[in-house]
Amino acid sequence: MATVVAAAVLLVLALFAGRFVGPWLRAGVDADLRTAVATAARAVESGTTPSTSDGLRVRVLDTAGDPVDGGAPPTLGDEHVGDLKAGLAVTVGGRDSAVPTRWAGSVVTAPDGAQRLVVAEAPLAGAAAVIADGGRLLVGLAVAGAVLVGAATWVVTGAALRPVGRMRRSVRALPSGGRLPEPGSADEIGALAAEFNGLLARYDEVGERLRRFTGDAAHELRSPVASIRVQAEVGVAASDGDLAQETLADVLVETERLSTLLDGLLTLARADAGEVPVAEPVELVTEARAAVERLGADGLDVRVSALVPSAWALAAPSEVELVLDNLLRNACRHAASGIVVSVLATRAWVRVVVDDDGPGIDPEHRGHVFDRFYRASDDRARSSGGTGLGLALVAEAVRRRGGRVVVGESPDGGARFEVSWRRHTTADREERTWTG
Repeated sequence: MATVVAAAVLLVLALFAGRFVGPWLRAGVDADLRTAVATAARAVESGTTPSTSDGLRVRVLDTAGDPVDGGAPPTLGDEHVGDLKAGLAVTVGGRDSAVPTRWAGSVVTAPDGAQRLVVAEAPLAGAAAVIADGGRLLVGLAVAGAVLVGAATWVVTGAALRPVGRMRRSVRALPSGGRLPEPGSADEIGALAAEFNGLLARYDEVGERLRRFTGDAAHELRSPVASIRVQAEVGVAASDGDLAQETLADVLVETERLSTLLDGLLTLARADAGEVPVAEPVELVTEARAAVERLGADGLDVRVSALVPSAWALAAPSEVELVLDNLLRNACRHAASGIVVSVLATRAWVRVVVDDDGPGIDPEHRGHVFDRFYRASDDRARSSGGTGLGLALVAEAVRRRGGRVVVGESPDGGARFEVSWRRHTTADREERTWTG
């Protein structure tokens, strides 16, 4: 491609320059003719006879074009004489005659007051051949230049891509978990190696997360499946109707637990695949009260403390329901007597804070509670019916909207979960206008 482009550019330049070879040649001859005419004009004005200058023939004519220097009549037509008197250079012959000639002239006044036309002529012998040869030479130089450009481009490109070839061979030979050797040079090759190593690191991290997630999912699914199988075997072997009924109730509980776990895994898989619902304004005070009604926590005091009349978040209603339901179910499993759901708003953010009066979460576990299948103690969530995915779903739903979710200590001594979404101020203004 570089050779083709260079050849095209150079050929265009050669053809363009070839068109000016003739005018450049004539311009050089004209300059010599005018110099000779000026010298001869000064001689005529002083009353002396002009002589040949630098091999150029000089003639003295009257204003009609007839010779006054005793020589033969020149081969000039009336139009040529008019152009010469006007100071223009003319070419005579060239097609029918063997050798074209170039003429230049100037009108001067002789000592006796007569007007004289002083002219100089120069043969243009070989001019056509020079122009043709010059054009061919320029085209040849253009072709040679294109070949040289192509060869140089080939060599330089090969040298530039040689490190890429070495890197490609190194990539082929990389073992699992290996990294490319990074050159010390601060150029594109070094940047490419660093970026590729970063890609490999992310790939290994994703692979490790996938393996860990698959192992955790298999471990979590094995427990309810094994429980259902055992209880089903007991129910089949039991002859007592009450025992069979009790066994079926236990199977139903484990089946619901298994269904919840599978729903959580499916939701996480969709989130990992980048499926995000369309965002819209969601009113959090109403959603929080609806989530408390859905919870149906018997024996617990669950209340909503709304410090603002309304708080509009930019999210999806299904996401808000998922977050609130999982936070309330988590708090309900560990609360001793009460849960408080607070809704707050700032200029840019809206927050939902869920406080319980349970045992709380130790500081060393707070950084991992949003990991998938993580439990501060294995028996705690199992005994309470948790799957280990609820808080992971909460974190995923909030973070993909650009929000934040943190865990801390409640004023009642239990756990505090605080979720922040970006505030949808347009909906706030519209509601205030409508209610006003």
